[in-house]
Amino acid sequence: MPSLRIHIDRFLDGAAPKVPRRELTHLERLELVRRHGDFSLAYSTAVQQKLSYFSEGDGYIAFGTKMKHHFALGDPVVDPPDRPGYIKRFVEAAGGPWFVQISAATAKVLAGLGYQINRLGVDTRLQLPAHDFSGRRNETVRYSERWLAKKGFTFAEDRANMLLDEVSRLSENWRGERIVKRWEMGFLNRPFADHLGADMRRFVLHGPRGELVAILDFDPLFSNGEVIGYTTAFKRKQVDATPHAEIGLTKFAVDRFREEGVSVVTLGLSPLLDVEPSGFAESSFWRSTFRRAYESPWVNRSRFNLQGQAAFKRRFHGLEEPTYIAFRKGTLMEMLGLLRLIKAI
Repeated sequence: MPSLRIHIDRFLDGAAPKVPRRELTHLERLELVRRHGDFSLAYSTAVQQKLSYFSEGDGYIAFGTKMKHHFALGDPVVDPPDRPGYIKRFVEAAGGPWFVQISAATAKVLAGLGYQINRLGVDTRLQLPAHDFSGRRNETVRYSERWLAKKGFTFAEDRANMLLDEVSRLSENWRGERIVKRWEMGFLNRPFADHLGADMRRFVLHGPRGELVAILDFDPLFSNGEVIGYTTAFKRKQVDATPHAEIGLTKFAVDRFREEGVSVVTLGLSPLLDVEPSGFAESSFWRSTFRRAYESPWVNRSRFNLQGQAAFKRRFHGLEEPTYIAFRKGTLMEMLGLLRLIKAI
């Protein structure tokens, strides 16, 4: 029997502004991403379940709904010159929706529509081939790779989903030690799948005895039908794995991409890192709240290790590009809806 909470959610979602939704097939969404998916969340918007789509056929805005409010995920997946028009039409149809993890270009359009724009964190970008792991500042990254090789660990790419049983066991082991064990976060992240999706890449680390120690999955970035880069999608490792495992495996994958002529790798969002003034009209309340959350021992210990995730990505010395969150009112009830949508609470 559905819980009272589910009944209330259904009632509130039904009271949200009626947005025209288009039932794009999985293949249609992937085709649009291959043409216009040049940002970190693009592929996830196409393959993540339980999203809705505002679309005119030539692109889409992916969004979720919770507690009477709509929340757009990332930038519009459409030809960049057409993104401002899509944003304006969606805002009108959805009655002032939030936009979550958006670029500066989308933030600028929304600022012109009367939105407040706050920084949400940074996405770390490694621009290839210029970015490499030479120099003193990358010595710790190189050391991790050397240490693993010296101890008998081996790197490889799993191109054909050959390790599904091992990957499943590894993921279960990893989940057993998470801060929140009962569920995985959603919306900003999609649930992990043992099978790779179309155009995804998986790199693996095996231990000295041949056991699977860590995996690293990447989503593709596209432009005009061509893969131009990759973004980190999932990481899994044995709970007792050496700290060198994740660092060395990331270096191995980035080096392979550089050799292939890939132009960019992004490491994904570091939530609430460097939430300085956005340069737009913004909410000082949410800026200070975000900063306190990032610095909070309780949040980092019992909800999400924000500081640990940021520290890991900073080891690779990439370009930190601000990402933004945009809203008209920014009420506590709206934020509660977002936190429930991403399953942070």
